[in-house]
Amino acid sequence: MAEPDRSPGVGRLLTGVAWLVLLLGLWLWGREVTDLPPGTSSPTTGDIAAVGRPPEVRLPPALRPLRAARPQRVDIPATGVQAPVVARGLDGRGAIDPPPFDQPGVVGWYAAGAEPGAAGTALMVGHVDTETRPAVFYRLSTVRPGDTVRVVRDDGTVAEFTVDDVQVLPRDHFDARQAYGVRKRGRAELRLITCGGTFDHASGTYTANVVVSAYLTGRAL
Repeated sequence: MAEPDRSPGVGRLLTGVAWLVLLLGLWLWGREVTDLPPGTSSPTTGDIAAVGRPPEVRLPPALRPLRAARPQRVDIPATGVQAPVVARGLDGRGAIDPPPFDQPGVVGWYAAGAEPGAAGTALMVGHVDTETRPAVFYRLSTVRPGDTVRVVRDDGTVAEFTVDDVQVLPRDHFDARQAYGVRKRGRAELRLITCGGTFDHASGTYTANVVVSAYLTGRAL
């Protein structure tokens, strides 16, 4: 039976559900994947460029993981983001439940996973846009290796991460292990994820995902 026509806004909502369904299984599996090299950047279209890690970027050493604490806010100075973080679980379909579309400035953290700053890979997701306006991760693709991401935690500490890889991964032939696996054993890592590529009105989906990888390099009070 043919599906009814959908508006772009509804298509984007369904897109969010679709990629979050994918993320849940991949993240749970990826917690056990270690020592992965940064991937090769994938080409994309539109205003998003996959940059990977330029060879001239010198990155700081990793800091030993912190004690577990829940995130309250995420700051990305390069994009001007200062966003509250809300814990998210699973929806009725078994997918990570994203922040509501009427809260486009909010970032969702998968609370059943690692806390940002603690050992493992913490997963944060945000919308790239809504039906009418840009959302919190609209400029996520402009982040570059060497940029800083700060996560304010509920124990009063700030976990400071350094971006080491930015990828735009096409939905076709998506490499889940590369996107969500732990890059180096024993580190505290962070993934920031949103939709990317171009919006396909025919299918009601975006063509790619933007995946920013970062690791813990500092701690502030």
